[in-house]
Amino acid sequence: MPRGDGTGPAGQGPGTGRGLGRGGGRGRMGGQGAGPSGNCVCPSCGEKVEHKVGQPCYDMECPKCGTRMVRE
Repeated sequence: MPRGDGTGPAGQGPGTGRGLGRGGGRGRMGGQGAGPSGNCVCPSCGEKVEHKVGQPCYDMECPKCGTRMVRE
């Protein structure tokens, strides 16, 4: 806007682009939470158990072999 009257090149300025500024990020810690549904899997024997809300998979032990579970 060389004259300050609002006539400038189209497509430049606030409100354009890919939405990566001001709130276009993925949230805290990278936004990698897996959500409430899904399964926990044993890395040793492959046993799958339904994920329980509020309990991380790494806090659960495999019912077959006792190894700590991981998120699927």
